[in-house]
This record gives sequence, C-alpha cells and structure tokens, in this order.
Amino acid sequence: MNKHTQLENFINNHPAQIGKVVDFNPETDRLFKFDFTASNTELAPEDVNDTTKFSNWVTKKLKDNNSRYGIGGYMEHRTLYARSELFNTEDEPRRLHLGVDIWADAGTPVYAPMNATIHSFADNDHFGDYGPTIILKHQLYDLELYTLYGHLNRESLEGLSVGDSINKGEKIADFGNQDENGHWPPHLHFQLMFDMEGCYGDYPGVGRFSEKDKYLKNIPDPNLILGFPDR
Repeated sequence: MNKHTQLENFINNHPAQIGKVVDFNPETDRLFKFDFTASNTELAPEDVNDTTKFSNWVTKKLKDNNSRYGIGGYMEHRTLYARSELFNTEDEPRRLHLGVDIWADAGTPVYAPMNATIHSFADNDHFGDYGPTIILKHQLYDLELYTLYGHLNRESLEGLSVGDSINKGEKIADFGNQDENGHWPPHLHFQLMFDMEGCYGDYPGVGRFSEKDKYLKNIPDPNLILGFPDR
C-alpha cells in the first residue's frame, strides 16, 4: 500500500483525529478561489511586484466576493514567482506551487489539525520566502506525515522547542503581515510531506514544473486535511 492510500485510509477511518487548520465554518464562511496562473490577466507584473498593491488586490477580491478566506494553489503553475530572484534558478525557474495557500487577514489564527511534535522551525527571512515557518511531525500509526506552515508572524516562533508535543486543535501560530511574512499579502502556506528529505525549518513550497511527478509522490493534496468544500 502506498503512502497516499495509507493517508486517505487513516483520514477516512479516523475522522475524529483530524481537526481544523483555520477557523472555517462551511455553513457561514465563503471561500474564494484564486488563480495565479498565466490566465489571470487582472494582475500586472508591476502590481505583483509591489506587495502593498498586491495585498490591496487580494483584500478587495475577498471583500467583493464576501469571502472570509481565499484558497488555491496546489500544484498550480504560477507566473507570479518571477517577482523574486529566489525562484529564478538558472536552469529552470521554479514556478510550480506545491502547497495550498489560505488568504486572510494578518493575525488569523492557525491550529494543529492533528496531534504532533515540533519537527523544526525557522525564520526564512528573504524576499518571496516563507518568513517564519513551523513544521510539525505527525505519527499516524505506521505512517509519518509532516505539515508545514509558512508566512507566519514572528511571535509564532517564540518559546518553541524541537520535540515539543502539540495537541490537535491547539493554536500554534498567526498569519504574519507583509513586513514579516516574506513580503507577501497575508496568507498561510499549508503543505503536506511524507519525507522531509533532510530539510529543517524549510521545505520547498515552489518547485520546477519538470519535477511535478516527483513532488506528487511526496506531497499529497492538503485538502485531504483541510476538508474544504469543492473549490
């Protein structure tokens, strides 16, 4: 049985062990699906490169669509990463988004969706990077799963120690603002990994499109945990 099937079976057979990542009520909260591929012609490169303009655009989209959260991005081929040299690798630019983004106000609380221990954490303080980042390790019987939370505020890293136990539903962080979250509109990058591949306090959230098949093997769809309605 492969790890993807193991994870799906665990979730289906133990729904009480899966909790929320953000305060989302499907009965009252609307989700707006963002598209950051080349088909999005509303955002000019100069708007994406200016974090304040980009933030204002995201905020207006959510307000105009009466949506508490924006959502999207899993395995999305995004053009907006040209804004940062971090992703403009020489042989092939990194443009494939590997996690899910949840867009909302700075200060939005983040929760551990399952019992966990702290694997690692770091402030990836570069333009376009994660900013403050926490990675949790979950032991789902014989399956190891890691969850990554990027673009947090710096207070989220205070008092943490590797190996600390975290309970399902425990608040672990808050969304950071653009001055501390890697210079992005406020949002959470949420990602699942079966294997950390030696990474610590970080794991690629954007990869080369040519390596999509490789990443799909290690990075399942975060909506398996989020359980958001069809988006």
